[in-house]
Amino acid sequence: MVNTINYLKETPSQTAGPYVHIGMVPNFCDITGVIAEDLGKAMIGDGTKGERITITGRVLDGAGNPVNDCVVEIWQADANGIYNSPAEHRSGADENFAGWGRCPADKDGVFRFDTIKPGQVPGPNGAPMAPHVSLWIVARGINIGLLTRMYFSDEAEANAKDPILARVRPSGREHTLIGKREGDTVTFDIRLQGEEETVFLDA
Repeated sequence: MVNTINYLKETPSQTAGPYVHIGMVPNFCDITGVIAEDLGKAMIGDGTKGERITITGRVLDGAGNPVNDCVVEIWQADANGIYNSPAEHRSGADENFAGWGRCPADKDGVFRFDTIKPGQVPGPNGAPMAPHVSLWIVARGINIGLLTRMYFSDEAEANAKDPILARVRPSGREHTLIGKREGDTVTFDIRLQGEEETVFLDA
């Protein structure tokens, strides 16, 4: 006979609330004196190796309106494909590259990261994945932060072999994960719902 367990209840889910910016990027909200600079504001330093690029885009809701109360975070490997992370088992990460950044969207839903183009990293089976960055989006009304990836339009050959893009390809939505590069700027819009919804990944 199966006994009912009444003393372990599921914790209610919560959204990020209306205070995402205040808690994560206080200086952006003109709350000064808490920390000298908002965490994740700068990813690169004078000695960072690699090709400098800017990643920018807009976060849009299902109706195509800008989401101006969200925060976007980015994680990526350095130019040699090595992560600046305790979980990285390979040595040689660029000590002048943070590999992580955080940016609040402005009133038009625009985010921007000044960074470097990442190198290829090994996938689960050891085969190289195409250069990419991982993005995490949190905002009021989102119960669990949304995770996606951005690949580069100038890496068609590597993209064709990438295992994640291969899984998305049959759905015809691969293009929602490709950032469009023009010069040193890569544009990547994130659509939370509706037509052209960005593909989101399980963490």
